Amino acid sequence: MNIKPPAYENNINIITPDWPAANNIRAFCTTRNYPGNEKDSRPTRNAALSDNTYDNFNLALHVQDDPLRVKANRRHLIKQFNLPHEPVWLDQVHGCELIDIANVQTLELTDKSSVTLKADASYSTKPNRICTILTADCIPVLICNKQGTKVAAAHAGWRGLGNGVIETAVSSLNEAPDEILVWLGPAIGADVFEVGEEVRDFFVKKQPESIVAFKQNRANHYLADMAKLARLRLQRLGIEAVYGGEYCTYTDQNRFYSFRRDVKTGRQASLIWFEQT
Repeated sequence: MNIKPPAYENNINIITPDWPAANNIRAFCTTRNYPGNEKDSRPTRNAALSDNTYDNFNLALHVQDDPLRVKANRRHLIKQFNLPHEPVWLDQVHGCELIDIANVQTLELTDKSSVTLKADASYSTKPNRICTILTADCIPVLICNKQGTKVAAAHAGWRGLGNGVIETAVSSLNEAPDEILVWLGPAIGADVFEVGEEVRDFFVKKQPESIVAFKQNRANHYLADMAKLARLRLQRLGIEAVYGGEYCTYTDQNRFYSFRRDVKTGRQASLIWFEQT
């Protein structure tokens, strides 16, 4: 079976991993910019519920944006990129809970109440099931095996990262370390993510070599390199094929939402799935 090029190929309003994944792996990260014709039919944002803070392509329902607008954006995401299935949206809580999305029933696009999937990581061994993570500074971690038959995604804020959410997601693939590829999506950069001494100590206590990811900025405050912390975790698992980590959500205001920068803001989505070969 020939694998067609992905519908998101060459779209300037999304970010795609630069990694040597199998040609049936599909992965990308949205930005705050609407990926398509701005004249496409969408409900006018309810001014009483939200304002331009959320910009053109917020995909999160939990940030007080107009829910009708968000659901319209989610429908457009499916249509614009010809997604094979509705993405599985998680209720992310900065934990380490993992779910298998192979048989999850998604109801987000209906007007009925949706099933709440409280987790910060998901995986699938079934084609066309889309693991999806929402972020606005935390690291979206996309994972696949080299054969292109398994995928996973994790939401790695500093709490989840320190408590092992990446390790949990990697374990779901049940693969040898040299059979795994990882991409670190857009997240807050090392030059702007200031944390207190308690955060540094939290990481160093669990993994002493984490000390290299912190640079003192002022008394009892440090700049934390989240991408480096993630790489150290993956290195401890024996995983060397780690890509990405170069996009900063905080400094690239034209493309990314950032909670640390704006507080009231939207979320971009990172998606991964595999097609049947």
